[in-house]
Amino acid sequence: MEVFKMLEASDYEQVILCQDKVSGLKAIIAIHDTTLGPALGGTRMWTYETDEAAIVDAMRLARGMTYKAAVAGLNLGGGKAVIIGDPQRDKSEGLFRAFGRYIQGLNGRYITAEDVGTTVQDMDYIKMETRFVTGASGGSGDPSPYTALGVWYGMKAMAKEVFGNDSLAGRTIAVQGLGNVGYYLCQHIVKEGGNLIVTDIFPGKIDQAVREFNARAVEPEEIFSVDCDIFAPCALGAVINDVTLPQLKSSIIAGGANNVLQEEHHGEMLYEKGILYAPDFVINAGGLINVSDELYTYNRERVLKGVEKIYDNIEQVLSIAKEYKITTCKAANRLAEDRIAKLRHVNSIYLG
Repeated sequence: MEVFKMLEASDYEQVILCQDKVSGLKAIIAIHDTTLGPALGGTRMWTYETDEAAIVDAMRLARGMTYKAAVAGLNLGGGKAVIIGDPQRDKSEGLFRAFGRYIQGLNGRYITAEDVGTTVQDMDYIKMETRFVTGASGGSGDPSPYTALGVWYGMKAMAKEVFGNDSLAGRTIAVQGLGNVGYYLCQHIVKEGGNLIVTDIFPGKIDQAVREFNARAVEPEEIFSVDCDIFAPCALGAVINDVTLPQLKSSIIAGGANNVLQEEHHGEMLYEKGILYAPDFVINAGGLINVSDELYTYNRERVLKGVEKIYDNIEQVLSIAKEYKITTCKAANRLAEDRIAKLRHVNSIYLG
């Protein structure tokens, strides 16, 4: 694994490897770009097959956070952390406090938050060692409802482009992943009169969705090939790939997962197939908008207004894509990179 070539390819600033033998901590913190401000991004805990897979995931997620913050209009850079381990078995106060000390050592260059596999309680442990954490008790709380709300707004903007109006009533949406974001998204869809097809790797979550939302359940491997208007990936990334893409029958892809496309060329393949893709770092920015407000005096009304703007941001991406006859992925990248470039002469690397 040629780490420095990877760093150079997308101009990453820093990757930090963290370990604590006593607590069992094995973590990676990736900082992509701090032109706009300190890097803010959640800490994910997952059972990665290899150390290399964990490093690659942290780096991909960090870059996505840079672009997410830029398009959302936030004065933040992009960073992400991953802890290697089973979130059901390997958590401890000592592990998260040891991790918190590593964050403190970065002196504000990286600010963490919740992500897949971590909770408010975990953030509370981290907060015992550093102030550079959001989403702890007494703060903005669980960011998932705001991520889901933003996805719902973005989904409606996408529906307007494809179907002529932004109503989801009567539309069939296939939701992959019924964790916090997926569950809250289902609530919005059903409230508006949409129909759900759902799946998850945990049968209990499927049963709950069938019971509460009158959803139709399918096996995880079937979700890509169901007939639906919108496919909403809300689990882990890289789900649109060479194997799954040919199976898709939806008109739109719009969900809460990060790094939905396994490779950049899959965006081109979706374009050629006539499937409109909502770039993940644009549509799922609601959680970041929520936790970032803690850096000021938290104001829920301001957060909700910021999340609502995701509708407008998606429309802007669609407008750029049509004007330049490019994919929505390239349009979203251009939107983010333009803002970073305009402010690069104002802000140097954030030093804390």
